[in-house]
Amino acid sequence: MSILVLNAQENPQSLFNQGNTSYNEANYTEAVELYKQVLGAGLHSAELYYNLGSAYYRLNQVAESIYYFEKAKMLDPKNEDIKVNSSFAQNMTIDAIEPLPKSQIAQIKNRVFGVMSLDSWSKVSLGLLWLSLVLFLAYLFIFSSLLKRYFFFLSLLTTIVFTGSLAISFSKNTAIEQSQFAILFSQQLDIWSEPNQQGDLLFILHEGTKVQVLDSLAEWKKIRIANGSEGWFKNGIIKTLND
Repeated sequence: MSILVLNAQENPQSLFNQGNTSYNEANYTEAVELYKQVLGAGLHSAELYYNLGSAYYRLNQVAESIYYFEKAKMLDPKNEDIKVNSSFAQNMTIDAIEPLPKSQIAQIKNRVFGVMSLDSWSKVSLGLLWLSLVLFLAYLFIFSSLLKRYFFFLSLLTTIVFTGSLAISFSKNTAIEQSQFAILFSQQLDIWSEPNQQGDLLFILHEGTKVQVLDSLAEWKKIRIANGSEGWFKNGIIKTLND
């Protein structure tokens, strides 16, 4: 509590630096509190989520560690440090779930989507749009026929690349909105074939498992796990990654 009061008026960068200092001094609980204050200020970044995941990993808090590593991967999908440390956190989970093999089309799509985060794809699209407009204006106002052809070609090429980038941004945003993934925070959860306990008990999941939320009915939620298995659980604690 003293940390929260002491740092209430400090700027987020100062809090973040203090969190890094606490982490380096192995004060992981204090580091978590300081990083959480940065989040409370409305600031989010892959580095902040990565540091939170690392601190929770050191505290052996499985679900929290995996959750924040997953958040970091969403913002910086190509970062190898995030991938490696996320895999370490995954190794602490009880459930060993073998993911379904993906089709070649799905693999290509995931590789394209994974080149950059949604925010980066959007920024690239905006930059290409402005560049295309500048090149087209240059084409309109330059008198040299050779340069006019040169700028027209570049403007056309940039417009085509912009269209592709915009399509990727739109598709990735749609996929994120339609695919609600979450991390299980309940220590243990029974998964049933129906949204009632008169059905069959299909399997049991444990904290830290990543699930896709498919549907909900009152206090029940339908989920799918990486191997394609689906089922319902009641009153479990999950935390969605899209928040």
